[in-house]
Amino acid sequence: MIFLSKFLPLFLYPTGMITLLIVLTLVFWKKRRLSLAFLLLAFLILLIAGNKYTATSLARTLEWQYPPLADGIQADVIVLLGGGTEPDVPPRSMVELNSAGDRVLYGFKLYQEDTAPVILLSGGDIDFLDDSPSTPADDMAILLEMLGVPQEDLLIQNASLNTQQDAEFSCKIIKEKGYEKVILVTSAFHMPRSMALFEGQGCPVIPAPVDFSITEDSWESLAHPTIEEFVINLLPSYAHLSTVTKTMKEYFGMWYYHLSGIL
Repeated sequence: MIFLSKFLPLFLYPTGMITLLIVLTLVFWKKRRLSLAFLLLAFLILLIAGNKYTATSLARTLEWQYPPLADGIQADVIVLLGGGTEPDVPPRSMVELNSAGDRVLYGFKLYQEDTAPVILLSGGDIDFLDDSPSTPADDMAILLEMLGVPQEDLLIQNASLNTQQDAEFSCKIIKEKGYEKVILVTSAFHMPRSMALFEGQGCPVIPAPVDFSITEDSWESLAHPTIEEFVINLLPSYAHLSTVTKTMKEYFGMWYYHLSGIL
């Protein structure tokens, strides 16, 4: 089930759809009109999903749903969702941060500011996706200990395989420990789905989004570009396709949870 939930949606994302349409173009090459239709549709998807206007607009619908955490909030525990680290495997010399590494740094910042005395690290490892000797929760623990967080202030939940299980297993620990005020740290684009899943487990949390890709300045600049910027923004790029794919993944996840009755 985990494999299918990761594999099947690939064909609904822009790169998967484009690949499928190109294959259909080759399969039906002798039927010129049909093959041309497939090829034009692939090109249209590339233009729409690959430009900066589409990517930024879609990402903003997720990232700006929850504002940054207000100053002065106190809680019992900080829940830090995995996804911001890379394991210590050769040729790496240590656990490393990736593009979502702000999650770990922000979790540490909140702890350092005495926002909460405990950090709950959540994130397991899917074997067929990553042959890592450790889990994201374990890797985050290593980095936070390097930064000076005592081991006794870290709770590790490393059995979850997806965000749904992050919420389920983490909320079980939260309820067992009797924590009432919980801060949830994850990337801004990932926060709406995470919030819904935690609340669906009867575990209210305070959102603390981080790792924003859409800032107020960048949004304003996109709305008032120069001629040169406008042309460049329209050209397809891998970065924009990646942003659209990540956004679609979040919405597909929420739709799936609603259809399956999880939310």
